[in-house]
Amino acid sequence: MKHILIFILLIFSFLAVFAQKNDSLKTKFLKEVTVKDYRLPAQKITQLPDVQHTFIFGGKKSEVINIQSLNANIAEKTGRQIFAKIAGVFVYDMDGSGNQVNISTRGLDPHRSWEMNIRHNGTITNSDMYGYPASHYSPPMESIQKVELVRGTGSLQYGAQFGGMVNYQSKQADSTKKIGFEGINTVGSFGLRSSYNAIGGKVGKLSYYAYFHKRVSDGYRDNGRSDSESQFVSLTYKPNSKLTLKAELGHSIYLYQLAGQLTDKIFEENPRQSSRFRNWYSPDIYLPSFSLLWQVSKNTKISLTTSAVLGFRNSVIWDRFANVKDTINQLTKDYNARQVDIDNFNSYTSELRILQHYKIKNVSAYFSSGLQYMNNDLHRRQQGKGTTGSDFDLSVTEPNFGRDLHYKTQNIAFFVENVFKIGKKLSLTQGFRLENGATNMTGYISYLDSKDVPNQIKHHFPLFGFSAQYQIDSKNQFYAGFSQAYRPVIFKDIIPASILEKADKNLKNAYGYNAEIGFRGEIFGKIKYDITAFQLIYQNRLGSLALIDENGNSYIYRTNIGNSQTIGIESLVEWQVAQTEDLSLSAFSSTAYFQAKYTSGNLIKGKENQPIKGNWLEGVPQWTSRNGVNFSCKNLSISLLYSYVGKSYADAFNTETPSANGAVGLVPSYGILDWNMSYYLKKFTFRLGLNNLLDKQYFTKRPTFYPGAGIWSSDGRGITFSLGFKI
Repeated sequence: MKHILIFILLIFSFLAVFAQKNDSLKTKFLKEVTVKDYRLPAQKITQLPDVQHTFIFGGKKSEVINIQSLNANIAEKTGRQIFAKIAGVFVYDMDGSGNQVNISTRGLDPHRSWEMNIRHNGTITNSDMYGYPASHYSPPMESIQKVELVRGTGSLQYGAQFGGMVNYQSKQADSTKKIGFEGINTVGSFGLRSSYNAIGGKVGKLSYYAYFHKRVSDGYRDNGRSDSESQFVSLTYKPNSKLTLKAELGHSIYLYQLAGQLTDKIFEENPRQSSRFRNWYSPDIYLPSFSLLWQVSKNTKISLTTSAVLGFRNSVIWDRFANVKDTINQLTKDYNARQVDIDNFNSYTSELRILQHYKIKNVSAYFSSGLQYMNNDLHRRQQGKGTTGSDFDLSVTEPNFGRDLHYKTQNIAFFVENVFKIGKKLSLTQGFRLENGATNMTGYISYLDSKDVPNQIKHHFPLFGFSAQYQIDSKNQFYAGFSQAYRPVIFKDIIPASILEKADKNLKNAYGYNAEIGFRGEIFGKIKYDITAFQLIYQNRLGSLALIDENGNSYIYRTNIGNSQTIGIESLVEWQVAQTEDLSLSAFSSTAYFQAKYTSGNLIKGKENQPIKGNWLEGVPQWTSRNGVNFSCKNLSISLLYSYVGKSYADAFNTETPSANGAVGLVPSYGILDWNMSYYLKKFTFRLGLNNLLDKQYFTKRPTFYPGAGIWSSDGRGITFSLGFKI
């Protein structure tokens, strides 16, 4: 900055001298001068504006992360670093290769972020919102400019999810160039090699941006290899200042070798061990979309988005508990046949939105309304008899799968939100969403009578919400909100796992609400804060009961088993310790406390049903806290982050002592220390990171289904180095 000022002063001095020597020249037209230098980006969390495009965010808890300014391991999508300043976000370290981001908020399930509405450039990426809402589409974090997160009270305008919305916003083309190029190459521990290459620019009224990404890794654990690719192209055409047309196509695919779950004993001996070497997983997803944004008049905007999620989720595994070894079958003298599962996604979404600005006397208001139509067909083929080999082979040795099902959904949602801005300080927002549709399951399950297979789940929910925002002064703000939500019964909830299981034909969708109240702003000119208290009610949770039929036979019944409540505090406090022209020193603490318990319910234990009222929710730590220090000097930036996660339980019975197979038991607390550095030199960016500096051996969850019940070790100490450049 100092050099820029000196340069500008020299220019003005020269002009002054020149003017004195040319008194006769009264007017001089000079060519435009552009002065460029690098300014170190600020690593700050911001909020979404009250109104943006056709969306209303006023009164809602929202955060925006500028990815490009972070000191973080973005090549491997290290969630605790990326979401370090988002209080209450729980990160599930399913694998350290960077294939997926698995996060949740407020005590929800983090599996592939499936309790949230996940978007990429505003386009829904959840594979099937009603059948299997996990987000398998996985763009590289190098391609992301910012991440927008809106908590549960903002769900009405996106969908009905308890968790809210996460939007991964891609980088945009440099409008000052006809063609520009960016490359980011990363190497690291455990055989990590990653290359991101993008091209973009603007020609006339057309802007374009495209990238190709490739990443391979041997993995922290034995037999934990990963190979991923992704491509993306975006075309934006602006025929005039009022109309924007955009077409995009994204594709991501990866092949991940599943090292297998561990028992507690094996984990303590060596967490890098592998229990499987023949298990593979590979999602292959395409994401086409077309969008229109039209400024109809000064006060009216219309947006239209049509998109699809198309592709597969494939796996070939030998599925047993961790204490059952994958060995040669003595009868066949070969390995046992593996199980082949194939999901085929065909999910289509169209969304029309209108934003109208109007006034009632001195009250300014915005009215947003829209229609969302979804038509999905999830084709699930499971329990196919695969080969006895060890490579990724989806071929089956018998013609029929054990389960061959279609899960078809048609759903239409109507939603409105209206915000009144009363004076300069107070705004009140009211919202309503009506979900109406049905899901029909048809097909074949080998161990069930055909008449027991069809099932229908209806979606008919009127959802209400409201929020308020009060501007205390120019820098401090109060906000509060309430919003109803629901989660549909998904595919895995209603498929009986065996002939001993039956699914309730009258399963009810889970429903409840989010309520929150908070303050955010700045005090003393140096301390920024955002503190929220919340309550999340989740009713009609799914589970299993032990019952006896009319013939006296015992069976397991999949049905709604109870309700839960999560109350808590989320707080982000950041202190700007020192700030000069060339130097910056800041510290932050992002901490959340959750009290997540069952308020009613019964579950099967052994052969009996036992109450779980008062028990802690499984997979929900009471404390999560990420604390860091950021230091910047000119073009150098260094960050130190300590992440702490408290203990949690793997099952609703709060079992403390681990089982022999590792499927249930306590998930111990853990603390992780990370160090990252960035250095900017003109067109080049250098990044160096030490992840898990103290080499803590830990795991974050004992999953109950994919990728297998038991312990999945998280990564130990590793190093990454990346070089980025733009031309």
